[in-house]
Amino acid sequence: MTGFGRGMVQLPSKKITVEIKSLNSKNLDLSVRLPQSYKEKELEIRNAIAKVLERGKIECSVFIEVNGEETATVINGPIVLSYISQMKKIIPHADETELMKMAVRMPDALKTERLELDEEEWSHIQHVLMEALSNIQEFRLQEGVKLGLDFSQRIENIRSNMSMIAELEEERITNVKERLRQNLKELEVNIDESRYAQEVIYYIEKLDINEEKVRLTNHLDYFLETMEAEENCGRKLGFIGQEMGREINTMGSKSNHAGMQKIVVQMKDELEKIKEQVLNVL
Repeated sequence: MTGFGRGMVQLPSKKITVEIKSLNSKNLDLSVRLPQSYKEKELEIRNAIAKVLERGKIECSVFIEVNGEETATVINGPIVLSYISQMKKIIPHADETELMKMAVRMPDALKTERLELDEEEWSHIQHVLMEALSNIQEFRLQEGVKLGLDFSQRIENIRSNMSMIAELEEERITNVKERLRQNLKELEVNIDESRYAQEVIYYIEKLDINEEKVRLTNHLDYFLETMEAEENCGRKLGFIGQEMGREINTMGSKSNHAGMQKIVVQMKDELEKIKEQVLNVL
């Protein structure tokens, strides 16, 4: 959901610029900065942005550069003359130019008159806002293409790591059998081979990860399908990522093998990177 968009229009007496910046967020967190004369239109601007961008921490700023004779700030003549008159009483022979410089810096020497926003100017602002929204959407789409490629690569990395785990399962079972037999030898007791075989089977069944591999494979496929088939799938992808994490964690707890545990850590690393980037998807 990261992005930046700008729109600008040059009017006869002013230049209006709209800038929109978006960062990751689970919900819509929108802040709008407007000049005082545009405050009455804030709700309309918010609704227009929310309709297009939907999610993200969004900042919209409207800047006004007056480049003509129009200005909302004027000199408050009676107040300035009053200040000069009072200062003359204190310093009778003071230079009037210096008194003027001092007077215009006194409180209330300048006043800002509220300019009314006419409909023609508002139509220009709406056009500039749509231009900025279009630009940020284009930025987001480009980021989305890159994210899609990144997701696909990391999903394949997890799938590849899962295949590596499968290659170590036979070695793990052999190690379990040998470790159990060695422990029994150290106890110096007679071994009932039939009972020993039953215990080995029971122990191996507790460590079996075939169900986890099947579920994780389904989650990986579902993640890719959802990414390609649905719009605004960010939250759904996040939920699928959580399910993937559960299966990977269970595989790690059952692995009981140093090599498999290292591979599980690599899978967790790939998944965490996916989760971080999923926050950037609508």
